Amino acid sequence: MSKERLDHPFDAIVDEHSKVLILGSFPSIKSFEENFYYAHPRNLFWPIMETLFDVTLTTNDEKRAFALEKGIAMWDTYGSLRREEGNSSDTNLKDLVPNDFHAFFKQYPNIKQIFFTGRKAMEGYKKHFSDIDIPTTLLPSTSPAHAAMKREEKERHYRIIKETLDN
Repeated sequence: MSKERLDHPFDAIVDEHSKVLILGSFPSIKSFEENFYYAHPRNLFWPIMETLFDVTLTTNDEKRAFALEKGIAMWDTYGSLRREEGNSSDTNLKDLVPNDFHAFFKQYPNIKQIFFTGRKAMEGYKKHFSDIDIPTTLLPSTSPAHAAMKREEKERHYRIIKETLDN
């Protein structure tokens, strides 16, 4: 039951063409192992993106290229924290240190909307960065831990990402 400090294991997916930012709280244990966002095999994030954009994304490189091509940036609210070993739940995240969003948005000024993939990500962002004037939207978690909502319902909520990019 270790609670050593963990630093975010990989970089944001972003470039100067990014228009929207998708923010989670912090990578799951499986995402740490796979060195990529939403890597748990039962997480619905990538299957939902495939459905909404009518694509097939198999590798991390394909997912990264897809996100950048569509104008989607991806990062997490927290850059470092402590959590008990073997438990990826957001309720298990302690001593949270946020990423530097002031610097991030200065470097990537074309981002016009932030989408949170869970309440913990949104609450942490709003606690530390309420002065940043970029519209935000809370989406339901795609984590397998949030099984109360069916995939079709989550897809309906996530459609706003595509609609935002199309405008």
